[in-house]
Amino acid sequence: MINLVYNEMMKLAGRRRFLIIAAIIVALLCMFTYAQAKQAETIRERLGTSDWRSELQQQIVDLQNRLSSAGQWREQLQIQIQQSQYYLDHNINPSEPGAPTFMRGFIENAAELFLPLMIMIVAVDLVSSERSMGTIKLLLTRPVSRFRVLLGKYITLVLAVSLVMLIFGVLAYIIAAFMFGGKGWTAPVLTGFSVKGGELDISGVRLVTQWQYLFQLFGLAWFISLVVGTLSFMLSILMRSSAAGMGTMLACLISGAILSNMVSSWESAKYLFMVNLGLMDYVSGSAPPIEGMTLGFSLTVLLVWMAGSLIVSFGVFMKKDIY
Repeated sequence: MINLVYNEMMKLAGRRRFLIIAAIIVALLCMFTYAQAKQAETIRERLGTSDWRSELQQQIVDLQNRLSSAGQWREQLQIQIQQSQYYLDHNINPSEPGAPTFMRGFIENAAELFLPLMIMIVAVDLVSSERSMGTIKLLLTRPVSRFRVLLGKYITLVLAVSLVMLIFGVLAYIIAAFMFGGKGWTAPVLTGFSVKGGELDISGVRLVTQWQYLFQLFGLAWFISLVVGTLSFMLSILMRSSAAGMGTMLACLISGAILSNMVSSWESAKYLFMVNLGLMDYVSGSAPPIEGMTLGFSLTVLLVWMAGSLIVSFGVFMKKDIY
């Protein structure tokens, strides 16, 4: 099994997928760090101070001014106002300067779409590319069962997901540290906000250090990426064309981002995997797409989808003729 996994990792390295992913991550990180630095500079110039309390008070005022024309976003804005006021009342800066704070914001926004797309590039090609090139036939002529061959590929996927997350974390810190400095690992962060009946529930709020909060966020992002990778892995077995698999998964991810903002009255939509990818919203205290959804519920739904994908993947690969 070790040799099989090593062989698959060498194939991935030979295709230079990780170099492409790293280049994309670097380009986006550079753009976002520069944009955030310019935004902070603009806010300081407008307020005439760098005091975080003044900035947070102005942010609350801006959100309150948007309430009258917020429409369907009114509830979310009210929750943001309550959260900001809670930070202000407890004298805790929610945006402590430094690379860790930038990493926190970036991973919260990248976990639902950007990182899964990077994983999809790797996963959807693991089997379909070998079928299209004919190399899968050569692999299956070896004295190794189909189950072990596919298991080796899936273990490779798990390692690839972990490697992409590692690359993302290291590059995010290096680039952000150059712009904002490397301090802030022990800064206090409030977590445990939840939404019940459209109101912010602070009964479970607790104080953690930023490195603990980041560890939790990266863990959830890794799980989201693994779920999307597993589904893409299934598509690479069901579809001969890598392009068709990528198109299908891309459509699912984009539709999920749209549905999350439109399905509040569609109760059955909470069982779709794409609606449950926003695990970061539970940690940050944002309102769930459908009332009643919880972190435990979304994790369970995603686990069921992942298990179902593995059953289909191994079932089809074990019985399907390879041509």
